[in-house]
Amino acid sequence: MIKDVIYTISSNLQLNSSVFEMRLDGDTAPLNKSGQFIDIALSGKYLRRPISVCDYDENGLTIIYKVVGEGTKQMSNMQKGEKLSALCALGNGFDDSVTAKKIALVGGGVGLPPLYGLAKRLKSQGKNITVLAGFNTAADMYYINEFSSLAPTRVATADGSAGTKGFVTALMDEGEFDYFYACGPEPMLNALLKTGLDGQLSYEARMACGFGVCMGCSCKTKLGAKRICKDGPVMTAKEMR
Repeated sequence: MIKDVIYTISSNLQLNSSVFEMRLDGDTAPLNKSGQFIDIALSGKYLRRPISVCDYDENGLTIIYKVVGEGTKQMSNMQKGEKLSALCALGNGFDDSVTAKKIALVGGGVGLPPLYGLAKRLKSQGKNITVLAGFNTAADMYYINEFSSLAPTRVATADGSAGTKGFVTALMDEGEFDYFYACGPEPMLNALLKTGLDGQLSYEARMACGFGVCMGCSCKTKLGAKRICKDGPVMTAKEMR
């Protein structure tokens, strides 16, 4: 059930030069899976801003966002105690019921946040997970300590300034994993599809409505056109390959 919720900002912290972590206190009852997102209304902006949920509990939720335009710039200047209206919860989220023996959580850039709540869920189920995090440079890194507290965590940077030099897929040894969960830029997701490994991929897209009416975020799958906001954002490797 989608619900319009008024949240109160309890913190809005800068994690690096362009990435922020915002804690929102309020109703999270509509959320039931990691990988779902909220659609935030901003004063003076016609379209809402879809932001994935990093983590949530009974008191509120955490989002991590990158300043890329006027809307997210406006969010970065908001202060503790201010109110935000957001549609909650949108999207299908990750299916965490898989019984794979060794699972990779693969995140690129700002695709990393929804994997944090998922990592907590999978760990609570006793599943064997490894986090693979990719960034352009060491300066872009965030949340590595948080992930490391949950599971073994490896880092790749495109320029080699931290961890392994190269893309995040370079951290995957052949035959090491039998399943993956992933969120990040489409070239990264396409590279994962080429590995032939089974898994789930969370796609990013520009959205107008956020709940499947406008059809503006449709993508092609083996099963026909699907809406990333409503049928996704999580798709299976089998339907996208």
